[in-house]
Amino acid sequence: MGKLLTSPRLFAFFLLLGTVSCVESVENQIQIYDNNFSKLDLANFENGRLFIWRNDTIAGHYNNEEVAVTLYDLPAHNYLKLTAEILVHDSWDGNWDDGISGPDYWFMGIDSMDVVRTTFSNSPCVATYCLYQSFPNEFFRQNRPKTGAIETNLPSLCLGGSITTTSRYRVEKLIEHSKVDSVRFFMRDELKQTNSPSPICDESWSIAKISILAIQTNSR
Repeated sequence: MGKLLTSPRLFAFFLLLGTVSCVESVENQIQIYDNNFSKLDLANFENGRLFIWRNDTIAGHYNNEEVAVTLYDLPAHNYLKLTAEILVHDSWDGNWDDGISGPDYWFMGIDSMDVVRTTFSNSPCVATYCLYQSFPNEFFRQNRPKTGAIETNLPSLCLGGSITTTSRYRVEKLIEHSKVDSVRFFMRDELKQTNSPSPICDESWSIAKISILAIQTNSR
C-alpha cells in the first residue's frame, strides 16, 4: 500500500514538486545508486578518477570538465531524487563577472538537460568586498558566499598551509522522470580564471557522494 504524504518530510517532497492541487501517495521508492567511493567503485562512470583527501576517497578534482554515471534497467518510477555532495575548492568567485575570474558556474543534470545551474563563492565577505554566489538558488540569485554549505573552512586543496578555502555542499533535486531503460546523471562546471598559470589548482571541485532515488507515486 502507498503511504499518504502527511509527514513534514513528505510534505516538503511535494512542495518541491510544486503540486498542491492533489494528494499523492508514495507507492514505491528504491535507492538505485549510492556511492561514496570508499569501495573505489567507478563502474559506468565517465571521466571518473579518485584521490585521497583528508583520509577520504573522493572523485576529482575537476576544472572545466564533466563527469557522469549512466544507470540501466531502472525500476518503474515517475520521479528521481538526485543528491550530490560536492567539495568546492579554493578561489571560486561566484557571480563575479569581470571577464577574468568569473562567473564560476556549476551544473547538475540528467541525459541532456541541466536541472541545476548555480554558482559558488569562497571569497571573504566584508562591507567593502563580497563576491556573491547563487547557491542554494539558481543563477543569478545574490547570496552571501558559502550560503547553504554543510561544512565550511575546510583545508585548501592546492594552496596549502593553514589556508581554509574548501566548502562542502549537498545539492538535491527532485525531477519528473519515467524512462526505465537508462539515465545519465552528470555534473559539470564552467570555471574562469584566465590569469592563473594553473587554473585547476586555483579553483576546482570534487565529489564526496552521489545518491539517486527512484520514486513511484500515484495521485489520489
